[in-house]
Amino acid sequence: MTRFRSLVRAHKTATVLAGAAVAVAIVVGAALFQPWRLFTSSSLDEALPAAPVAASSSPVTLASAVPTGTPTPSGPMIVSSGTFQSQEHETTGAARLLKLPDGSHVLRLENLASSDGPDVKVWLSSLEAGGDWFKYRSGRYVDLGPVKATHGNHNYDIPAGTDVAGLTSVVLWCDRFSVAFGSAPLA
Repeated sequence: MTRFRSLVRAHKTATVLAGAAVAVAIVVGAALFQPWRLFTSSSLDEALPAAPVAASSSPVTLASAVPTGTPTPSGPMIVSSGTFQSQEHETTGAARLLKLPDGSHVLRLENLASSDGPDVKVWLSSLEAGGDWFKYRSGRYVDLGPVKATHGNHNYDIPAGTDVAGLTSVVLWCDRFSVAFGSAPLA
């Protein structure tokens, strides 16, 4: 111990520089990895998207209440769905691609349970779920934005004009470290 103290006293500048480098490394490492997220989680329970109700200024008569032609769906239709499988982090729940009566699409995550992490996004991908997660960057994907919570039921609007044909999986993607937390096939 005495030898260490005399070495520090003899090389004060080097000791200060080494201490500063260690402090910078700790701050940068904490900002990049956000290790406290290992111990955090969040929940959100959004309602299933509902069909918009059209307001009518005229009274409904029996004749106008009788359906004519092909009936139109009154709520969301499931286009495809699948169950999450864990990849880099334990992930469970289901994903459903829904078509709303107005023709728009919504991705619904149900009973999701996953880990928190820095910069986790929800992607629709053209690549199959599971397996090597390095592959997801090389396929076609649609970024639906940050995951809203680590647990619960969430809805993600799919941008208008998005061709959902060929998008075969949902991926919880950590953009900062290029890893998939989990993925679900859409079949």
